[in-house]
Amino acid sequence: MSATAEQYDVIRKPVITEKATMASENGAVVFEVAIDSTKPQIKAAVEALFGVKVKAVNTTITKGKVKRFRGQLGKRKDVKKAYVTLEEGNTIDVSTGL
Repeated sequence: MSATAEQYDVIRKPVITEKATMASENGAVVFEVAIDSTKPQIKAAVEALFGVKVKAVNTTITKGKVKRFRGQLGKRKDVKKAYVTLEEGNTIDVSTGL
């Protein structure tokens, strides 16, 4: 299955944090995804882009914080993260580019 532009729109970038690194030890990979994407879309995109089998997809939406910039109030964007659990024996190395 070849990757389409739509699949690159669903998966934005990998999340590399301390918590994401701990999740990767249990066979999960964390991605920032489009805010309107669904779990089946995320599963299909990861399987097509990386050639792995996905066991489960858990998502979380973090609301953007209200911050001040040069005295003006502004709001950061809302972020949706997907915790993608892979089947046994499948791995994704997020340190390399796509």
